[in-house]
Amino acid sequence: MNSDKLDTLSAEVLVGIANEHLRLNCKDQQALFYDLDIDSKLLEQKLAASGFEYDPVCNQYKTR
Repeated sequence: MNSDKLDTLSAEVLVGIANEHLRLNCKDQQALFYDLDIDSKLLEQKLAASGFEYDPVCNQYKTR
């Protein structure tokens, strides 16, 4: 996934993709950024703007 695609996805779709990767492929948030090959700040900003934050205990994004 590149930054251009990141901008076109809704936060709800993006959080679904991120959580699926976290559940199936990635042991933590850093692995997710590497796996998706995206800028961590862009992902965090987009999800935070829609009320999602990363929970390291559950290894997924959740609503605040």
